[in-house]
Amino acid sequence: METRERIGVFGGCFNPVHLAHLRAAVEAAERLHLTRLDFVPAARPPHKPDVPMLGFDLRVRLLRAAVADAPLFRVNVLEADRPGPSFTCDTLARYREANPDAEIFFLMGALDLLHLASWRRGFELGHFAHLAVLAREGLDFVRVEAFLAVEGAALAAAPRRVEADVAGPGQVRAAWTIAGGHHLYFLEIPRLDISSSLLRERWRRGGSLRYLVPEAVFSALESRRGEVDRLWGEGGGVWPQATS
Repeated sequence: METRERIGVFGGCFNPVHLAHLRAAVEAAERLHLTRLDFVPAARPPHKPDVPMLGFDLRVRLLRAAVADAPLFRVNVLEADRPGPSFTCDTLARYREANPDAEIFFLMGALDLLHLASWRRGFELGHFAHLAVLAREGLDFVRVEAFLAVEGAALAAAPRRVEADVAGPGQVRAAWTIAGGHHLYFLEIPRLDISSSLLRERWRRGGSLRYLVPEAVFSALESRRGEVDRLWGEGGGVWPQATS
């Protein structure tokens, strides 16, 4: 009997990709039994117009270096060939169109869920994919439950708590039914206090990023120090042109 493909979609700026991104991907892949997990870098992120941003091509290069030895992980550059801002709803629609028989899981942080109202067609994401909400251990579960109690009707007529059907006890904290026959899963993951903004600030102060990013990413950044200095400096690159 053929098993349906289970595809994880992990979007973000990855400016730069770091170990917390990669550990979150591993946790999601194991707990959701994914057969593939795609990192999808945003070509023109609409929510961060003023953040000093590495060029799309360089962010893609760093991602590919980071996952080169992980067969389950891929890098999808589909947002490079789309004009205008990179909206998640458009990306997930493309995934659904390209993979009509697969189960698709969109990975997002708990704070992203709480701010869905500010996303373009944010409450419609459940029509395209399951939502896998990743939160650090012991954080955000109460806030997510409260959010669903108040705003859940925007995600489905009546979101209903159900038994998690993707992993053993303790692997997925909770699950709710949402629109489109999909589920919203809440996953608690190990707490790694690493952020891209922290790494950019350390870089600007002359600090080392070693052991905060994969060694291949560290080497690639060091080899292009002049370019990175220019783009991460004050007033650095904003919405760089995507050519991949």
